[in-house]
Amino acid sequence: MTPADLTALLPLIILAASSVVVLLVIAFLRSHLLTLLLTLLGLSLAFGALFVAQTGGPQNVTPLLIVDGYALFYVGLLVTVAFISAVLAYGYLERHAGRREEFYVLLLLATLGAAVLAASNHFASFFLGLEILSVSLYVLVAYRREDERSIEGGFKYLVLAATSAAFLLLGMALFYAEQGTMAFDRVTLQPTPSLLMLAGLGLILVGIGFKLALVPFHMWIPDVYEGAPAPAATLVATVSKGSVVAVLLRLFVPAGVGASPALFWLLSAVAIASMFGGNLLALAQNNVKRILAYSSIAHLGYVLVGFLAGGAQAVAASTFYIVTYLAAILAAFGVVGSLSDSQRDADAIEDYHGLYWRRPWLAAVLTVALFSLAGIPLTAGFLGKLYVLLASVGTRLWPLATSLVISSVIGLYYYLRVIVAMFAQRKVAQEETHIGAVPSVVEGGTLGILVVLLVGLGVYPTPIIRLIETVVTNLN
Repeated sequence: MTPADLTALLPLIILAASSVVVLLVIAFLRSHLLTLLLTLLGLSLAFGALFVAQTGGPQNVTPLLIVDGYALFYVGLLVTVAFISAVLAYGYLERHAGRREEFYVLLLLATLGAAVLAASNHFASFFLGLEILSVSLYVLVAYRREDERSIEGGFKYLVLAATSAAFLLLGMALFYAEQGTMAFDRVTLQPTPSLLMLAGLGLILVGIGFKLALVPFHMWIPDVYEGAPAPAATLVATVSKGSVVAVLLRLFVPAGVGASPALFWLLSAVAIASMFGGNLLALAQNNVKRILAYSSIAHLGYVLVGFLAGGAQAVAASTFYIVTYLAAILAAFGVVGSLSDSQRDADAIEDYHGLYWRRPWLAAVLTVALFSLAGIPLTAGFLGKLYVLLASVGTRLWPLATSLVISSVIGLYYYLRVIVAMFAQRKVAQEETHIGAVPSVVEGGTLGILVVLLVGLGVYPTPIIRLIETVVTNLN
């Protein structure tokens, strides 16, 4: 391996080294604060290393990885999300007895797996990164061993993730049998692909559909979100989803999904079913975590609309949408974690009744996050949906564009339901409602940064859009 290769891989090397260092420190000294600081230092160094890796230009590191602007953007995004998740997890873990430090080792490993996915250019590295990410998340979901729901969620995630991995491996084997290689750049879609190629790519998409919880592969997501500790659910909803979207775009955009009508209309049906299914299933929920879980199905359906539109603008729209989604979901789960105590997570809608009168700052943060997820103007989520909508209209995908608009209107109901509960006039009997501790200054400040980001991207998104358009150009 050349010095240029090592320079390109520096962010990934730092993430791997950080997890080892944190693990060794824990073995000799258990300190929650020290472990957090070491984790944040490792993530900060990995982010700084992105600028060093960029100096060498696009670099193919063996046939497995490619470190270009697109990979560096997604790695930077995922490292930032992990940094914020670690900060928000500290207060939550402080309120719980037991060993807290191992959480950060798993967080670093999950981020490493996600970074490998973002830089993958080969099915072997794709599967390796996916397993590093998934195994870390299995443990994180079941981290609260004394909570039956957490163990149940971890077990379900383990079984279904293993099932999706089996689909992926079989699809990769069929692809290799047809092409004689597992490189992404050998994926080409023809109007009439061979049966073996179609079966292989179909199985790969089934595995990706499980990871993104698209309909009809969504059955696991509400139970996993509900059972997982709030910080672990945050990582499942952000780092996991963002990295798999990065691979999806890298794998299929250059091949041109529209070149295969059968595959295109199949994915269109999945996108429409996800948009409507996610929003309709969320209507009947009384658990905030389950609402966020079902809504995530719809949001990944919106991302799929941009993916299917094709072209540089559509890929940029999908990437911008995932950025806005990650920021909003971080804020939403950050509030859930802040309101949770040592007994249980604050995931029932009743826990938020009259929240504005008791925790006005947290109510304001959650309101902005839900407004963004709902696509209300002046928030980042509105521009994200508008960007995707324009991409689909520009390519005359009228069924997808219409479904996006109608399903978004349906989604307004359950978001507003939570917001109305927060601003409802409190009653004396509700003063003892489960609300958890007052968030720390650092925790509140982090949530404030997310609010500024959600509003800022909704008002002035030009810099981030230009950056995204630059880094996705090479994919086309």
